[in-house]
Amino acid sequence: MDPTWLSLPGDRRLAVRHRSGSGPTLLFLPGYASDMMGSKAVALDALAEKRGLPMLRFDYSGTGESSGTFAEGTLDRWLEEAEAVSALADGPLLLIGSSMGGWLMLLLAERLGPRVQALVGIAAAPDFTSWGYSDDDKAELERSGELRRPNPYGGEAELTTRAFFRSGEQLKLLDRPIDFAGPVRLLHGDRDAEVPLEVAFRTKDALVSADVQLTVVKGGTHRLSEPAELALLRRTVIDLLD
Repeated sequence: MDPTWLSLPGDRRLAVRHRSGSGPTLLFLPGYASDMMGSKAVALDALAEKRGLPMLRFDYSGTGESSGTFAEGTLDRWLEEAEAVSALADGPLLLIGSSMGGWLMLLLAERLGPRVQALVGIAAAPDFTSWGYSDDDKAELERSGELRRPNPYGGEAELTTRAFFRSGEQLKLLDRPIDFAGPVRLLHGDRDAEVPLEVAFRTKDALVSADVQLTVVKGGTHRLSEPAELALLRRTVIDLLD
């Protein structure tokens, strides 16, 4: 499926893949410096095709096929983009967020209200500006305006800007009730070296919903993209839809 393009202020052109179908639209929110062609997004799109479900996936500005520079990205900017993409769908939504996308998923659910029927978080990482950086990291961000750390998956160093960090600090969730009352399913590996399992428990406890289930995957790492883990993700989405 070739992308279509959503134009936003600031000369942004977002790459979007919109699959038509019937039922709630699956809206996938990628992680930090990730895109819509990752294994989880592609597996969900295949599920949507098989079941005749509508699905939206997209790249944040500065990532993947979208225009822009990654260094210009901030959490509030990407949240605005996720909300704009959600408006392309008719009817109810099922939000699925991976890592940072899980943080955006929770924020977007609060913004969109009853239109969001359910949430699936995959190694969700809300508030990672609070717990994901050392004091030395924060000092470097304030001093130089950016921080580059080794990428745990190899390749180019992971970039964080002062602007992104400050926007994250303004959008923290875990120290207050998260105002979403629908079903929530959180999937988290017990060997996740990037998002501590404690964050999943804090997210569970912060949600006001009475229907929150946390599945801890034995041996699961942050990516949760092994075949059995993708099968778990598909089953989780199917169970919510059913």
